[in-house]
Amino acid sequence: MKPKKNLGQNFLRDEKILEKIISAADLQPDDFVIEIGPGEGVLTEELAKHAKKVIAVEIDDNLVKVLRNKLRNKKNIEIINADILKIDLRQLISKFQIPNFSYKLVANLPYYITSPIIRLFLESELPPQEMILMVQKEVAERIVARLGKMSILALSVQYYAHPELLFYVEKIAFYPVPKVDSAVIKITYNKQFTNYNRDEVKKFFRVVRAGFSAKRKILLNNLSNGFHLGKNGVEEKLKKAGISPTARAQELSLDDWKRLVQIFF
Repeated sequence: MKPKKNLGQNFLRDEKILEKIISAADLQPDDFVIEIGPGEGVLTEELAKHAKKVIAVEIDDNLVKVLRNKLRNKKNIEIINADILKIDLRQLISKFQIPNFSYKLVANLPYYITSPIIRLFLESELPPQEMILMVQKEVAERIVARLGKMSILALSVQYYAHPELLFYVEKIAFYPVPKVDSAVIKITYNKQFTNYNRDEVKKFFRVVRAGFSAKRKILLNNLSNGFHLGKNGVEEKLKKAGISPTARAQELSLDDWKRLVQIFF
């Protein structure tokens, strides 16, 4: 198969990396796995050796034909021809009767849709218990960032889950060779969000977006502009939250933002 640039296709060709991904997924015989972008099916086959069921979602019609032919004798693999960003997750999960809606997500994600896919699953009513994802190295480092280097992306993931950077993957592990290196991350969903309040989530990200609205400005100015409030009032709220009025958005921890949201609302 000739990889398609417009779909961000880079096929993994390094068997050692494949083994490390399988090890990181820590699959059990009764596990259900959703895989996004199975490509040539090398990871799909390995997942199927360790899990009860693998549901591989592939958008490329031509690849789907190849995969269905190649994996036709693998009874525990289902190839779904669909765009993961348009699919009804609840319907997909219900169709395959996944016990307790408990599953793992494993994927070598196309760089250009990494954030939308992560967001889709984190905000889903039926999120995966774990995600093992191959993403662009820079994106992986942003997701697991700590104080001083926080971003909306980092907070968006850390608000729902605990992310870990497991290992780096050099670009030569793929065909065609991409321009950048990759990394494999593990995202473990926080069970407290099973019945989360959507209004609380909206409030949280409203404050976060306002705080990050202008990179070079201090938090005081950004929040004042974002909420159309006087600086004195915002400064008082920051101090009440134990945050310096001269702090910048990237310097705040997740807990800092949560305290700030409570005070604003």
